[in-house]
Amino acid sequence: MPQRQWTKKEERQYDHIREEAEERGTKPKTAKEIAARTVNKQRAREGKTKTASRTSTEDMSSAKRGGQRSHSGPKGRTKEQLYQDARRKNIEGRSKMTKAELERALKR
Repeated sequence: MPQRQWTKKEERQYDHIREEAEERGTKPKTAKEIAARTVNKQRAREGKTKTASRTSTEDMSSAKRGGQRSHSGPKGRTKEQLYQDARRKNIEGRSKMTKAELERALKR
């Protein structure tokens, strides 16, 4: 998917992002799309494109964001894991607690 107007550096970035995504288990087609969008967003930020969306120019950079909005990043232990820990520690009322309540109870 590298395009003719891309520089050698942008092509290397595209290849690197695509390979990393594939190593994480992303399907090749999706990995190519992620890589192309990332490089194109960076090009838009630098003013190398004719048009650019507001989020491309005003939002935090892709490198800084680093998957913060991917909805698959680390969010701590699951409620089930917390529940099992609470069970081992014999915490009263654990079956009716929310995830946040279980976390607080385990910290005590």
